[in-house]
Formats: sequence, C-alpha cells, structure tokens
Amino acid sequence: MGDPEKIGKYEVRGRLGEGATSTVWRAWDPFAQREVAVKVISPEVLQDKDRGKLYRHLLVNEASLAGKLQHPHIVQSYIVMEYVSGGTLEPFCSPDNLLPLDRLVEIVFKCTRALDYAYHLGITHRDIKPANILLAASDNLGGDIKISDFGAALFTSGEQTRTQVSGVGSPAYMSPQQVREMPLNHQTDIYSLGVVMYQLLTGRLPFQASNNFSMVYQITHVEPPPPSDFRRDIPANLDAVVARAMQKDLSARYASWEEFSHDLAQAFRNKQLKARERDFADTEKYETLRGLPFFAEFSDVEIWEIVRFSDWDQVAPDTVVMKDGEPGDYFCFLAEGEVRIAKRGRILGILTPGDCFGEMAVISKTSGGRNADVVAQTSAKIITIRGDALRQASEVCRMHFYAAFLEVLANRLALANARLASV
Repeated sequence: MGDPEKIGKYEVRGRLGEGATSTVWRAWDPFAQREVAVKVISPEVLQDKDRGKLYRHLLVNEASLAGKLQHPHIVQSYIVMEYVSGGTLEPFCSPDNLLPLDRLVEIVFKCTRALDYAYHLGITHRDIKPANILLAASDNLGGDIKISDFGAALFTSGEQTRTQVSGVGSPAYMSPQQVREMPLNHQTDIYSLGVVMYQLLTGRLPFQASNNFSMVYQITHVEPPPPSDFRRDIPANLDAVVARAMQKDLSARYASWEEFSHDLAQAFRNKQLKARERDFADTEKYETLRGLPFFAEFSDVEIWEIVRFSDWDQVAPDTVVMKDGEPGDYFCFLAEGEVRIAKRGRILGILTPGDCFGEMAVISKTSGGRNADVVAQTSAKIITIRGDALRQASEVCRMHFYAAFLEVLANRLALANARLASV
C-alpha cells in the first residue's frame, strides 16, 4: 500500500518517521497555509488487548495538552503538530558528529527554560531524550530547539496529581525514581536532561547495558565516569553540571530548573568554553589516527571515539616521555619524530612514527612499572591513551585495541627470534 494522499483535510507531502506505534507524516494545511506534522497511531496498537489501554491514554494525554504549552521551545502538540524542519538531536549523539561545546550548552539551556515553563504549568514530561528534542532549522545550528512528544507527560491540577502510568519512557534516560516506579516530579526530567547532556558531550550513554535489567541496576547503583574521561576538551564545570543533574538522591540533584539553568549560563560565560585553545584540531587528530597502521581495522566511529579520549602533545628533543621503574597506567603512540628506548643509558632501540610503546603497563595485570626510559630523540608528536579511558571505551573499540596489541606483540616476538637466529 502506498503513502496516503490526504489525511483528513491535510495534504500528505512525505513521511517524516515511523515507530512501533505510529507514523508521522509531513503535510500541508490548506486553510492555515502552513506545513504540519500529522501523527497517525496504528489501529492495531490501539486494539491490542495488553497495551491498547496505555496507548489510548497517551494519545488522550498528548491531545489534552493542546494549547496549554505555548512556548517558543516546545512543539505545539495537537496530534496534528507543528512541523519542525531541523530533525532531532539524535545525529549529534555519535562520537564522530558531536556539537561544539558552546552550541551544546546553549541547546541544553533552552531545554531547561522550556521545561521550567512546563513545570510551572504542573507538567512533567517523563520522556526527555534526544529523539524528542528538535532543531528548528537543519541548516542553522544557531536556531531554536523544540521539545516534542508530551504523550507520556504527568500533570497536576490544583492539589490533584494525575495517576502515573507504568511502561512509558525510555529506560536509558529514566531517573532512579522512574525505573523504581516511585512518585515523580520535575526532578525526573532534570535527571533525564542530564543524561541527554552526557550523551551530547561524549557520543555515548552514561551506562552501557545489554538488557533493561542491567540498565536499571546501573541507573540505581552505579556512578558513571565523568564526560571528560571520553572527551578531553570538556572543562570541569560541565562535568560538575552533568554530575549534579544525574545525582541518584533527589536531595543532591538540582532542586529546580532555575538552578540547572544558572549553572549552564555560568559555564557558557566561561572563557575556557567559548574560546578554548587547542594545539591540535579534531580533524588533524582523526587524519593522523586514520593513517597509522595500528588503527587500520578500526571503524571511523571508533577513530572519532579515540579522538575524544586521547591526549596529544608536541614535545621537545630530550624530553623524558616515560621513566624506567615508574608506574603509569597509560600507553603512547608516536605520530611524528623519533624517540629512543634506553636502559641505564644504553640505547636499546629507536621508535619511528606509528610505533606503540608502554602498553604492557596497561594490558598486563602483573606489570610493576616501566622497564626502560623513553626519551624524545627529536621534536615529537605523542598520542597518550590512559588505561581508564581504554577500559571505559565501547566494547568494539576495546576489542580492536586488544587485537592490534596482539599483532604488535607477535611482530616484536618474530623480530626478536630473527635476531637470535642471526647470532
């Protein structure tokens, strides 16, 4: 069956998206002379004996909010909805397509103001996630945002709170209170927006889980690593904002949207955020890593992930990069120049661009420290990867590292055997 030509009075112009329960069409309103988005709920969903009642409730909930949320950063929810052309924030949740920090903070700030407006109307969204935050213009990242899909919203009227419905929301973005099905207020949305901010900063969710049970356990019991572990240009004040928004204990979390907004505004004014000097551009880092044989089997997304959590330095000749006997939970790659490996003043070898060194301190649990000095022979560009960053990298990225380490060790063993055979 092809696409419909009309839905009621609305002329269909294309499909915007399709989910498990509904399809959203881009359409033209001939009377208002404007483009709209029309959400069509699947009849099979509404007739389902187990979930039909829930989805009918969500549909009525979303429709009942029509006209109540008049705010420049909230989609006007009518089921026939305002059409927002820029798409969602989902594309900017990937390590290879992260937003500049100042733009990201501006987006989250606008979200806090919109959700504060909803809060003062007694409305808690309950399903804040990147897919429900829209950009007003696809060709202008300086444009406004719109929060959509208030179908799962919880709202109050006077002293009476509408009974919340279980089974709504997206587990990865739910607060500890929401996954436990406890009574909720606006602080559950504060937590969820904290998760969105974490994902926009790093290109990954704060908790990595293969099933909902594991996700719920981590949300309620595990502290996520700070975003700066995965993106080295993130200043400490943004780590602090995310940490406070995602506090498990309500008393430690932001108590109001005003507090959240205030800290974001302070971060936005921080010179470190607005004009942070960087020795190496991300594009240069990407091209360098992509050209090293060690990373030949890594995907582009994994290369971008490494760009975010690696440290880059240009060192002068005779700089000691690693010292014999000292501990160190990190390893390095030589991107440019030469370094020498020495033991008690005796040169054991010279490393050239592409070589990896110091990895045994990270991959060997029994390593007691460095076995030699590593000193810059010439001016050199050094890429450093910390052990904790590697251990917190995506599973596929870690597996590629370990496979590449095996190849490095095998090559070294073959070279050592060849030397012995020639003696």
